[in-house]
Amino acid sequence: MLGGSVHSSARVSLSWPRYNYTTTIHNYHTQLYNMKLQNTLVSAVIAASVAEALVIPALDQGRGRGHALDHGPNNNNNVPAFMMRAAAAPASAMEMVKDVTDQILAYYQHASPASRGLELAALHDNGVGTADHDRYIIVFKKGVFKEQVDQHLKMMSALFRRLSEEQRPAAAPGASALRDGFDRVMDTFEVAGAFSGYIATVASPKIVDFIRLNPLVDYVEKDSVVHSLDETQNNAPWGLARISHREGLNLGNFNKYLYASNSAGKGVTAYVVDTGISVSHLEFGERAKWGKTIPINDYDIDGNGHGTHCAGTIGSEHYGVAKGANLVAVKVLRSDGSGTMSDVLKGVEWVALEHTKHLEESRKDKNSNYKGATANMSLGGGKSPALDQAVNAAVKAGVHFAVAAGNENQDACNSSPAAAENAITVGASTLSDDRAYFSNYGKCVDIFAPGLNILSTYIGTNDATATLSGTSMASPHVAGLLTYLLSLQPDKGSEFYVPNSELTPLQMKKKIIDYATKNALADLPADTPNKLIYNGGFNSTDFWASAAAPQSHKVKTNRYSLGSFLDSIQDSNNHWFNFDNMNIF
Repeated sequence: MLGGSVHSSARVSLSWPRYNYTTTIHNYHTQLYNMKLQNTLVSAVIAASVAEALVIPALDQGRGRGHALDHGPNNNNNVPAFMMRAAAAPASAMEMVKDVTDQILAYYQHASPASRGLELAALHDNGVGTADHDRYIIVFKKGVFKEQVDQHLKMMSALFRRLSEEQRPAAAPGASALRDGFDRVMDTFEVAGAFSGYIATVASPKIVDFIRLNPLVDYVEKDSVVHSLDETQNNAPWGLARISHREGLNLGNFNKYLYASNSAGKGVTAYVVDTGISVSHLEFGERAKWGKTIPINDYDIDGNGHGTHCAGTIGSEHYGVAKGANLVAVKVLRSDGSGTMSDVLKGVEWVALEHTKHLEESRKDKNSNYKGATANMSLGGGKSPALDQAVNAAVKAGVHFAVAAGNENQDACNSSPAAAENAITVGASTLSDDRAYFSNYGKCVDIFAPGLNILSTYIGTNDATATLSGTSMASPHVAGLLTYLLSLQPDKGSEFYVPNSELTPLQMKKKIIDYATKNALADLPADTPNKLIYNGGFNSTDFWASAAAPQSHKVKTNRYSLGSFLDSIQDSNNHWFNFDNMNIF
């Protein structure tokens, strides 16, 4: 029996001649949970119930299926007879899905659900279209069962196949039903078990509305474009020196990077979610490897240089904060620097899965030196709830994320993943300790790091370098600092090691913000934190707030002239870069 009283604000009322069908769609969801029908039928039953409510009786009469509502003596609290049959006949699941598909196709020719007053899941559109303007990210609610998701995907795939068959030109009877141009489920995603959904191309707003009607769906987001446009100039680097001194740079310290050890970064994997990495670059010393290429039909190379530059700031020998880090390329942007939010989301999913796998392996191996994972995303675009939610879930799974604030000189809360609450959002500062004129600002910015005229590794040759500017260059300083500090935690072989004492990403974020140099920057708008990252110089014991053993330390003197330093000071006050329409940083 599907009995009991259920209350919901999402009430649906449909009327037509002879029949008055009034029910609550979310009631079915709650009733099914109460019955614990946790099997492959759950999603199909819910979908069938929704579809049943949308059936136009004139189309349904004469098919031997009865009315939309069974008014007979066996009625169970106004639960549709079709739903009862589905719950009682597991063997007919696929047949039921086919039946539901037929009903949707019939309904497809009539008015949109929105015009009938039904409550739909939210539809987000940041106004930045994609090359495939019919691509959507569908996000499921928290707590849905895998069986529900699987059945929903089966039903949608069946629907898309039927639609493509009807749309297929008669001249091509053997053509693929899933070729480009037809609706289809393109991919699925799940981040740390807390955030899941799928990516689909959907041409008709009516089908989008049908997806939004499903009680499993939290919201639907239109996919959007991201791209990178950084400028290259020939000026001296200074960022490493700045983050290792509390005081501002001067002629005595402008080229000195203070740090604990060349092995800093060892045991930590830094994922660069970007255009890729030139893994053969000499600066990486065989510590860089290719991880994953997300865009379809793309290559395992960095054809842009943006990702290689970011990787160099994180962990290269001469330009990196954490010189012993393992670097992994996660390519989500094509060689022209463009990509989609859905591809970036898939990259975040892959990073979280890899970290979880390595963490489980390290717990089984008492000799493992794995100290955790960091990730840098020097990219962004319009506001994307899906991307923000994915990053937040990955952080909760244990990945330490640094993300660029953006280069539009506007509120960082308007872009993603800068607005992701759990990540460390990084604005850009100049050598003269000003906010870089292009850097986004506001309460969503957590901290600042050097971002103007940053020298690092590049593509073209295995020793190439380039100087770039942007919050893209600031964020890797923080990703490098996260990597650096994680590696300095006592490992299993140390007398100071305490089991299960590792900082969570949220705890690490708080410590890095608290440890930053306060009130160092000028030209900050209201509600923008005045904090500049700091690595502790020679000794990070203050950061860990413990009386650890004395640490070895290094003084790295950068090979740059006083003239270059003075040029950089002058350049840092001149606004001669062109950052128009920069959406990835």
